[in-house]
Amino acid sequence: MNTDPSSLLNFFEAQNAEIDVVWFIVHFLLAALLSYLLSKVYVHFGNALSNREMFGRNFMILSMTTMLIITIVKSSVALSLGLVGALSIIRFRAAIKEPEELSYLFFAIAIGLGMGSQQALITGVAFLVLVAILAMRHYTRSDESKPNLYLTLSGIKTEQDYLPEVIKILSREARDHRLRRMDETGELYEISFQIQFRDIEHIQTCRAALTKVHPEMKISLMDDRGIGG
Repeated sequence: MNTDPSSLLNFFEAQNAEIDVVWFIVHFLLAALLSYLLSKVYVHFGNALSNREMFGRNFMILSMTTMLIITIVKSSVALSLGLVGALSIIRFRAAIKEPEELSYLFFAIAIGLGMGSQQALITGVAFLVLVAILAMRHYTRSDESKPNLYLTLSGIKTEQDYLPEVIKILSREARDHRLRRMDETGELYEISFQIQFRDIEHIQTCRAALTKVHPEMKISLMDDRGIGG
């Protein structure tokens, strides 16, 4: 069956729709507001080892860019098809180190998708429900049973395996500890733990014991909820 090229062109032209500028501005500002609030939620309720405040700054630009793309392509079938081809050549080089980061990125994208589709009410309700769930999960967790510090050990690799000795020291000096990440790059290593100490004295004892294992080992402690639980 022969297809008339002119009728196909007319079909694509008929799909174009004018974008209401007022509605676009309103939803664009709402996307910025919700993504900004999301960044604050992530900083307060998140558990990632990375710099949460710096990572959260990406949410606003991600949500607003997603909304802009959806608003433009939904007005034209031709643009929608073009977007598929454009996205197929994009490659993301930044590795997502923790699943929580990916979850919040999808949250930010969902805000942009909702506002781009002019579904402000549904997006707002879903945002409030998800934030309420995150807050409930955060405040109902048992702080006594979970580690409250991030301990990072790094240095130059040698033939000796320090990990068993490190775990032995942490088992003796800490109330609780959990291995979160272990990276080896070239001649360097980095081991990250979530850990809970009973008090400051045990921190000092643990630090001295770790230094004896390897004097050049770099020891870094980052506060999560407060020393000693």
